[in-house]
Amino acid sequence: MTETSEAGAGAVPALHIEDLTHVYPDGHEALAGITLTVGQGERVALLGSNGAGKTTLALHLNGVLTATSGRVRLGGLDVRRENLHEIRRRVGIVFQDPDDQLFMPTVGEDVAFGPANHGLRGAALRERVAAALEQVAMAEHADRAPHHLSFGQRRRVALATVLAMRPEVLVLDEPTSNLDPVSRRELAEVLAALPVTTLVVTHDLPYALQTCPRSVLLGGGEIAADGATADILSDETLMRANRLELPFGLDPAVLRAH
Repeated sequence: MTETSEAGAGAVPALHIEDLTHVYPDGHEALAGITLTVGQGERVALLGSNGAGKTTLALHLNGVLTATSGRVRLGGLDVRRENLHEIRRRVGIVFQDPDDQLFMPTVGEDVAFGPANHGLRGAALRERVAAALEQVAMAEHADRAPHHLSFGQRRRVALATVLAMRPEVLVLDEPTSNLDPVSRRELAEVLAALPVTTLVVTHDLPYALQTCPRSVLLGGGEIAADGATADILSDETLMRANRLELPFGLDPAVLRAH
């Protein structure tokens, strides 16, 4: 099952990966010739069991990892050393633990940190912070200390710190981990309203179905499937071969009708 996105046909894709290979120093080949295109504005889930290569792939998007071979382009710009400043403006990564991204005394200062570091000042900075917090429904918490917030609220603030940089591609690493059902729903509503290309790295298969029309399934460092999320999750043979299981009671037939 393969599919090439037609979103934004005729335009420069948000993300284009060509024959990407990554071999770690111990000789382990984590990515083995990945080719993938994501159109402007798409929301795509990156699925796979532990060790499939999901995180390795995501870390190539902003230059944290360097390809052994192949090419990664963001909006037509190659991910390589001389372009890293601009690449890291274009690609925002929200890590699994929000406390890895929140370190200032107040929520507003955390959200302001990135844009201020890029030279934004005064009213323009205040407007940027307010807009980012509004996008994640946390505007009323700007003056609070992050450690006084719930885990779900901290995750949304961490997302706001990335949105304040006006990224062209947003990457979320396991965004639902440790979230209660209400926080999970609130985050899904936030993501659905964001006008930005989004890649969701997740083990939460129902959440992938809820938030991402398209999924890319990695297995053994290769793309095992690329297509409609419902089609991938309802393919029992494909799921079994890639060591993925739907939660108990979730009928694949329901997914096919989704």
